[in-house]
Amino acid sequence: MSFMDTLGRIPKILEANINAILDKAEDPAKMIDQLLVDYKRDLVDVKRDTVEVMANLEMAKKKLDECEAEIAKKVTAAQNALKQGQEEDARKILASKQNLEKTRDSLQQNYDVCKQNADTMREGYNRLVTNIEELEQRKDAAKAKISLAKAQEQINKTATIASSSKVVDSFAKYEAQADKALAKANASAELDKEVQSAADLTEKYAGGANSTSVDDELEAMKAQLGL
Repeated sequence: MSFMDTLGRIPKILEANINAILDKAEDPAKMIDQLLVDYKRDLVDVKRDTVEVMANLEMAKKKLDECEAEIAKKVTAAQNALKQGQEEDARKILASKQNLEKTRDSLQQNYDVCKQNADTMREGYNRLVTNIEELEQRKDAAKAKISLAKAQEQINKTATIASSSKVVDSFAKYEAQADKALAKANASAELDKEVQSAADLTEKYAGGANSTSVDDELEAMKAQLGL
């Protein structure tokens, strides 16, 4: 990026509103990362050109000061020449001084331009540094905020599913199946009580049938009594 390109980039840097940019972003955390990449890349170019402009300003100031000093020197020399009655010498010195004054005007203009450029570049550089510091500070907070929002969204989604009629119907269905299984188990146990096993019946009749009935014993007793 050339100096003129960098100088043209400065107004955009100065006009950039980080809050407005982030407010419009669908993913502020991702936008912060992108801005940091852009600003750090710009910072390299802006710093390089700002250093160059500041060096030019220093050189322009030095040349202007040297010219001013030379003009002052010629004024003193012309005055001393007049004091010594050397009017022609004084005239030559003053003519040279006037030429230097024209040069000084050009040097002053050059200095003014360098000063304006240096001020603009320094302002842009300082703004970039400030923006980067601000974004670095907001980076972690923004990412944490996004993560929290996504977690809350998932919780809300889960809660919605849990409270839906489909889930309620499913629970009711499984509850009915459990009730039916329990009823079957109870019925099976009841049947088991009513039905005697072959082993139980064998034990019952193993002693054989009673050979003497009650009626036979009664008749025998009546015969003994003569009844």
